Amino acid sequence: MRILHTSDWHLGRTLHGENLHAHQVAFHDWLLDQVVEREVDVVVIAGDVYDRAVPHVDSVRLLGRTLARLAEVTTVVLTPGNHDSADRLGFGAALMRAGVHILADIPGLDHPVVVPDDHGEVLFFGLPYLEPDMARTALVGEGEAPLARSHEAVTRAAMDRVRTRIDAHTEVSASGAAHAGSARPRSVVLAHTFVAGGQGSDSERDLTVGGVDSVPASVLGGVDYVALGHLHGCQDLSASVGGAAWYSGSPLAFSFSEKDHRKSVLLVELGAPGQASVERIPTPVPRRLTELRGTLEEILAQADQHGEDWLKAIITDPARPPHLLERLRARYPHLLHTEYQPSGRTTTALTPTVRRDADPVEVMDEFLAFVTGGEPTAAELQVLDDAYRAVRTRGQEAAS
Repeated sequence: MRILHTSDWHLGRTLHGENLHAHQVAFHDWLLDQVVEREVDVVVIAGDVYDRAVPHVDSVRLLGRTLARLAEVTTVVLTPGNHDSADRLGFGAALMRAGVHILADIPGLDHPVVVPDDHGEVLFFGLPYLEPDMARTALVGEGEAPLARSHEAVTRAAMDRVRTRIDAHTEVSASGAAHAGSARPRSVVLAHTFVAGGQGSDSERDLTVGGVDSVPASVLGGVDYVALGHLHGCQDLSASVGGAAWYSGSPLAFSFSEKDHRKSVLLVELGAPGQASVERIPTPVPRRLTELRGTLEEILAQADQHGEDWLKAIITDPARPPHLLERLRARYPHLLHTEYQPSGRTTTALTPTVRRDADPVEVMDEFLAFVTGGEPTAAELQVLDDAYRAVRTRGQEAAS
């Protein structure tokens, strides 16, 4: 069985104000081509399809279009993440066309999607993002005490429920004449969570509850493949989980902390029980992310090499250069973020405290020195003094 694992589409997200919708459309078109070309049997999407609980109408339309097109050529299994609204994403699950399965709630753990192949049946379970404050009661029986308020407790309980369901399915299959002696079915779990040992980035939402944001990797063991979502960098956690377990990562970068990521989707070949191989398929790169640090002149000198990149510029001139943004944008039309970090300034240089009895002109002098990193020139001091006296004169005339 060929499974394509992807996650964290974050439809509707921007990159420092840059609209990514057109690039997300291009990724979806590319994804469909890959599914057809590689004869994928099942596409699994491990959460955070949308970037927010109430998505923009363009994002809703794009998802609808993509699911409809995928359903014509493959089976789709989808579960929500911490950015999605499980209720909104799952509202139409019962109405979805054949081939699209949205596993959006805890009761769904008892009803896996079953897909057969030459080696038997594969059970697909969806662990939506489990908010501990809600899941700690939903995962226990009526009258039972709530679970501990932690990601580990609720994820462990959900995985125990999955393993119990796998055992039950084995017994039912073995009881049938046609399946006498059936082996334990293979299983795939879609889990949107932060597994301990995974490497995060700046663009993921903090999941911390009670000071802890992750679950131990061992909690997720006992299945044939764990399709992880939440972390935006593609990474292999199989060794720590004790079985095949990967984060596919996001298909696009959403912060400059991801500039060195190699964005991918994963093609999983699931063979006989215990046989799983994973191939990384690089996703299209709409534009490189580049971070440059140096003086303004040093950064401008690299425009021939990086002029078409999405740029984060960190300017280190001792004094703030005049017309900084205008000069950068003239050479870097895709400049997204600029920081001024003058060389030689210590990290203890804080914004000056303004005293109630301070001379207004002195306050302006101090502010100018703080912003530019250098003492005001005689001409700048004269401009500030003239401006203050003009405002003071107008105020006195208005009062009289």
